[in-house]
Amino acid sequence: MDHISNSPEETEDLAKKFLSKNPDANLIGLSGDLGSGKTAFVKGLAKCLGIEQSITSPTFVIEKIYQGDNRRLIHIDAYRLSSKDDLEAIGFDEFLSDSQNIITIEWPEQVLTPFPENMRIIKFNYIDENKRKISW
Repeated sequence: MDHISNSPEETEDLAKKFLSKNPDANLIGLSGDLGSGKTAFVKGLAKCLGIEQSITSPTFVIEKIYQGDNRRLIHIDAYRLSSKDDLEAIGFDEFLSDSQNIITIEWPEQVLTPFPENMRIIKFNYIDENKRKISW
């Protein structure tokens, strides 16, 4: 399903829509170019989970963990990782073992190919300065 977002706020709203239609999603791959809306989408997920902290891209720290009302949000940026071993080194298997976690991975193709069957893939395409196409 394709969606057009005209702002970061609309991208956050699409995240809420995604989570309401996929409440059991606990492993989400976010695939798309730099600046295509991946972190804005994670901000929307965080709001759904009652997380009030500022959400920023974990590009240089690789992962950020946020505690929501009932679930934890793990935000991983795999851009600088090169294999599943790198992902496992930051505790990925432990994160997966807790069904209350929602794990988002930006650039999942860097570390998980083929994608696990339970991974929901969301594709982000930059259209212009304000517009993005988001597909799931």
